[in-house]
Amino acid sequence: MIEGFATPEGTTDFARKSSAHNENFRKIHDLTLSNVGIGTYLGNPDLETDIQQKNAIKQSILHGVNVIDTAINYRAQKSERTVGKAVSELIEEGKIDRSEIFVSTKNGYVTNDADIQEDFMAYIMREFGKTGIVKEGDISAQYNCVTIPFLEDQLARSQKNLGLDCIDLMYLHNAVEGQPQMPRDEFIAQLKNIFEFYELQRKEQNIRFYGLATWECFRVSKENSNFLSLTQVIDLAKQVGGSTHGFRFIQLPYNLQFDQAYMQKNQLVDSNELSILELAKQSGIGVFTSVPLMQGKLLEWIKNKPEFTHQSPAVNALQFIRSTPGVLAPLVGQKSDLHVKENLQVLEIPPFSEEEFNSLLKKLTQ
Repeated sequence: MIEGFATPEGTTDFARKSSAHNENFRKIHDLTLSNVGIGTYLGNPDLETDIQQKNAIKQSILHGVNVIDTAINYRAQKSERTVGKAVSELIEEGKIDRSEIFVSTKNGYVTNDADIQEDFMAYIMREFGKTGIVKEGDISAQYNCVTIPFLEDQLARSQKNLGLDCIDLMYLHNAVEGQPQMPRDEFIAQLKNIFEFYELQRKEQNIRFYGLATWECFRVSKENSNFLSLTQVIDLAKQVGGSTHGFRFIQLPYNLQFDQAYMQKNQLVDSNELSILELAKQSGIGVFTSVPLMQGKLLEWIKNKPEFTHQSPAVNALQFIRSTPGVLAPLVGQKSDLHVKENLQVLEIPPFSEEEFNSLLKKLTQ
């Protein structure tokens, strides 16, 4: 197990040594984090993808990315293991220190283990059912589980997969979207229990921060059954952990087509309607964004838009997202050497100024 976690000194040192443009790092909660992160969602659960993903992570870190995002269910635990291998190899090679790298993962979805050749349900029954970790009714139809025994088991597995004794950020994964049958008052009560569990894990230095990784709940209208108030969640964290609570980050989809996080004023604060990005910024909550390229589907659309510069479509997409007020960093999935090289070109240029961003947004929405 690699000891330690991302620190103010380590992340500052990483930024200082980096070849990336010096405006491509942001301070949050005393940490200095790159304004582009690497995601690890896509890919087959096989050795070839392991090798590609590991090399992509290593190259990304060496070119100035110190934010790495994964989840226990990504490639059925193999993505976490690949992140762990990439980080440990770079540390062994003397190229980075653990204190320079911010690693996030997610728990909540029930997953099998791609390294064990066994039927999915047989694995679930053997690992969780027969051991009493999961009881009948705990797992939703969406294969999501938010009970404390399950999350405790998953945290230990994530630590082992990553080879890290402390995870910088643990997300509860799509809890609202994954538990649609659960009455809201029951969900909020369970969320409080989960936050109590996470605060205990912080004290034991198994995690540093916790958050919610979401798909819909923060970007849908208030009338939608999946809507969740960020203010309510922050208040819950304060009840549990006081002013020094660890709920400091969220993750949600945001790109040139999924623009609700910026455009939708769905969060009510003192009779003022704010977007989730506005409220998060006002509340000191860091926002990482997923699907920046819509898994490549946006690239052709961007290519045909004259409003964009001579940069590649991928760089244009990442530049727009990371320049959006309130966004900490988009998380881009990349495996091939070609895509890594192309996407990381965004680190050679500074993000847009607010004036430049507003000017581009105006052109795109006319």
